[in-house]
Amino acid sequence: QVQLTESGGGRTQAGGSLRLSCVASGRRFVLYTMGWFRQAPGEERTLLAAMSGEGRNAYYADSVKGRFTISRDNTKNAVYLHMNNLKDEDTAVYYCAAKFRGEDRYDHWGQGTQVTVSS
Repeated sequence: QVQLTESGGGRTQAGGSLRLSCVASGRRFVLYTMGWFRQAPGEERTLLAAMSGEGRNAYYADSVKGRFTISRDNTKNAVYLHMNNLKDEDTAVYYCAAKFRGEDRYDHWGQGTQVTVSS
């Protein structure tokens, strides 16, 4: 069982930057694809970025491509989301999630961290 704990959310002005962190408990972290999702009030939870276990492959949603960067440090069981040039519409609760190798769904979720961007 993997437990995920996010940190790093907060409030910033438009154009600012934040870095979210997610630390996983347990072993075999390298076997999990890690993803960052967000959910704004009244909207569905959407995938923003994902990174394969070894870090060789990364995915970005169009809405964040060029502004957000996902990275991971397998020695620390950690995944990060570096967010630059934040916009009002980036305001949401951000979640990290883990998907075991070969699985279709993200089965492990963090508790979420609030990001608020104001202009």
